[in-house]
Amino acid sequence: MAKTRAYSITKEAVDREAKLAGGDYDKVDVSKVIKLDELTLRELGPRDVKLKILAASGEHNISHAALADTVNIAEARGGKIFPGNSAVGEVLAVGSALAAEAKAAADKKLPYKGFKPGDIVLTHCNGEADEYGYPLRIWAYDQPESDGWYSEEAVVGDWQLVKAPLECGLSLWEIAALPLRAPTAYHLWRRAVDMFRVKVTREQRAVVNVLSFGGGVGELFLMLAKAEGHNAFFCSGSPERRAALEKLGIKGIDQKAFNRFKGKDDIKAFNKECKKLTNDEGMHLVCDMLRGPVFDAGLAIAGRCGVNVSAGWQLSQVVTYNSTLMSVKQVTIDHMHYETIPGVRAATELYGKVFKPTIHSEVYSFEDLPRCMAEMTRNVQTGIPIVRIAKELPASVKQIT
Repeated sequence: MAKTRAYSITKEAVDREAKLAGGDYDKVDVSKVIKLDELTLRELGPRDVKLKILAASGEHNISHAALADTVNIAEARGGKIFPGNSAVGEVLAVGSALAAEAKAAADKKLPYKGFKPGDIVLTHCNGEADEYGYPLRIWAYDQPESDGWYSEEAVVGDWQLVKAPLECGLSLWEIAALPLRAPTAYHLWRRAVDMFRVKVTREQRAVVNVLSFGGGVGELFLMLAKAEGHNAFFCSGSPERRAALEKLGIKGIDQKAFNRFKGKDDIKAFNKECKKLTNDEGMHLVCDMLRGPVFDAGLAIAGRCGVNVSAGWQLSQVVTYNSTLMSVKQVTIDHMHYETIPGVRAATELYGKVFKPTIHSEVYSFEDLPRCMAEMTRNVQTGIPIVRIAKELPASVKQIT
């Protein structure tokens, strides 16, 4: 069986660094938990695709896997995981069934919509799905026996791939920022706006106030809101990210001006500022992680009939709130995990048209991936971090790097 260089997270590394940090997550050096390892690739099945990974993005779920601050996923998966939930890759080879389909299409002179060597593709992290198409598990995180794409090569099923829209106007690095984040933002947006419309019709309120807190998914959520003509506000501690979104007509709010919501007075001041920006209405749609310091702030600024949506479980798996107050305000609180596969494809159609991600000023090398994740954990990057994995890029993408 073929082997490839890939990064892993082990229970032993997590436990060792946690002990050295004395149980203080802020002192854990994530770069010492994520280690370069060797991954054995499975044999190519009939509907499998072998990839050369070109680039991937840093993801907060990997940071949390290294910290084990919510759940020790490496331990739960048997002691080791190979992470990486989204990537851009080049098809190197396809399984026998896919090759036969391509030949049959060529013999009949019909267009072939499947994958063939040389294609540039995006991965998505859907694992086992429920009866409605929503994933029960996420690939390379909690899906059993799944290996991710912080690796030089990979073997995946054809159902895990979408063709990369190389003509969308984005660079390769911008495209690499989106395979995980764009479907998440798309799912959050369609849920949030549709739930609001159950309560308030377009005739009653055509343009709504939308706020998201800083982060890659949050900024994409606001790009969708702005594209549909709504008032959009981005609350972030990064001046670089606020400036990038200001160019798209999205109003920036400095999160640091409110002490990152550490106390009740900070939340009151933030609420006052949001009321000022929205003619005393507050925010109709709010996207946050429903955890940690922004949770109370996100609920405080919710307007009448507002909707607060979140993805994931960053910082905590448990939340509490004043249900009486939220009921009186008719506020809907909604949790989601990840998109369906059709939703992934739909989100990909918006690359460059709606989704124009802010990426970090440095594109990291494959060897620097641990440093990338440590800097992401410390929240010191100016945008979504990108890791270039392939030293040599195919000619089809060189013009967009």
